[in-house]
Amino acid sequence: MAQDQVWLQIEAQPNLAKAQERAAAYAGVLPEVKGYALDSGWYGIAVGPMSSDRAVDLLASLTAAGTIPADSYITDGASLGPVFYPGADAAQVAEPVAPAVEPVAEPVVEPVAAAEPGLPDETVAEAKASEAALGDKDRQDLQMALKWFGFYDGKVDGRIGAGSRKSMAAWQEAQGLEPTGVLTTAQRSRLTEGYRSEEGLFGFELVSEPEAGIELTLPMAMLDFDGYAPPFVRYKGKDGAGLSAMLISEPGTSAALSGLYEVLQTLDTMPPNGERALGEEDFTIRGANDKIASLAYATVAGGNVKGFVLTWDVALSAQMERVLPLVQSSFRSTGEKAMDPGLVPLDEAVKRGLIAGISAKKPKSSATGFFVDPKGAVVTLASAVQACGTVTLDHRTEVDVKLLGDLAVLTPKTPVAPRAYAAFATGAPQAGAPVTLAGYSWGERLSAPVLTRGTLEEAAGLNGEKGLARLGITAREGDLGGPVLDASGAVIGMLIPVPEGLPEGLGFVATSGALTSALSDPAGAGLTLSAATATAKASPDALTAAARGMTVLVSCWE
Repeated sequence: MAQDQVWLQIEAQPNLAKAQERAAAYAGVLPEVKGYALDSGWYGIAVGPMSSDRAVDLLASLTAAGTIPADSYITDGASLGPVFYPGADAAQVAEPVAPAVEPVAEPVVEPVAAAEPGLPDETVAEAKASEAALGDKDRQDLQMALKWFGFYDGKVDGRIGAGSRKSMAAWQEAQGLEPTGVLTTAQRSRLTEGYRSEEGLFGFELVSEPEAGIELTLPMAMLDFDGYAPPFVRYKGKDGAGLSAMLISEPGTSAALSGLYEVLQTLDTMPPNGERALGEEDFTIRGANDKIASLAYATVAGGNVKGFVLTWDVALSAQMERVLPLVQSSFRSTGEKAMDPGLVPLDEAVKRGLIAGISAKKPKSSATGFFVDPKGAVVTLASAVQACGTVTLDHRTEVDVKLLGDLAVLTPKTPVAPRAYAAFATGAPQAGAPVTLAGYSWGERLSAPVLTRGTLEEAAGLNGEKGLARLGITAREGDLGGPVLDASGAVIGMLIPVPEGLPEGLGFVATSGALTSALSDPAGAGLTLSAATATAKASPDALTAAARGMTVLVSCWE
């Protein structure tokens, strides 16, 4: 199973003129950008063609840097039609009626203009009037943007007082504008869009870590979960992003706090130069040299010590000075739970490897699975999990394994809320229909599934077997266990191994009927599955969201 030529699809638009505009914007920052009419009637923007190995590396680096949307994916190009950019006349590509489903929000890949098109100039009085019409959320967003860019250090409460006015005037002055202290509609748009654009590069998410009893906001576009090493939860830099993080959680009070304060300063990733402050209830450690900088904070909370450590390349220092206040202000201890530090001996080698990743544990194998109910149950191939000591979903959640013949049902040990789960097709799939496979084609190398397009060749096995269907598709071993969707987004089956001796370009699925029969048996899996109700063709964005939202990385550990 191999792919020799692929594309990196980064965006789709229902409107040709808008798609041409977006393609031109991307072409300013990316090589090899082209626009293609899609077989869905939309217009796609893609980079390629290229080798699959290069596509994997390019997808990882560009999403980590925030240059392309996080939901960009690798495609075999089967859905790409005539080129509309560059060099095509708009009249040469048919313009369909836009579907009712709108695309997701677009990433900003170029600086926001000084004045937004269509927004009028305003006098100070007009600006005050338009400001007065803002809701609380809009005013809070304005204060957050000013805080992000270092012009405001007050409370984000949506109240525009003297402090907010002073910060607005300072921002205007920095932009070469008249410092009135009242932002016009165009200036507010410029400020908040600039904030959202830069914030989007970091992908801030509120991370709730129940094992550690900690909640805080982290820039997850730059981080990947890297495992538990009590009393630490580790996050490594995503594809060379130059940032890593640890959460700290252990039982204890001031004595444990003091011991941790000393231990952290022995780490190679905590440079000796920097401010240190140890109190009765908390400590802060900052370190920096010519290569890296670090911040560590911990506090005593409810009989436990909770905290975090961030380490970053000095090249990121300007951005991190804006990130750190957001992380610090969001940090809180949740409940009375703490990780048990006695579970893993904290010898000197481990101490020095905690942040650097020296002691990072890797799974013995990985496969693809997909969510089949709203409680987070996952189905995959039994062969992927039979010889495992522990099985996890996306490296985060341990599961209980139940084998049902060639299938395995994975039930999370802690609550999971999937972004999407399978709606199984109820009718027989039609030969010649387009299908989409979602899977972790390259296993652990990517943090999101790859989408591969294909065609349903026959609704039976090679010898007419029921419960199987044959695809014309080019898949990889890592895709096995992944869901196969029809044009409406319904799951028509699961990808299973191809019998030996058959040529490349073939794929086989266990059909939705076979899957639901096995999984719905109360004496077996005991699951209540959903039947697909939609029959209309889904938009490219909706199909992508459904396929990627239900697909999960299944890791097998010793």
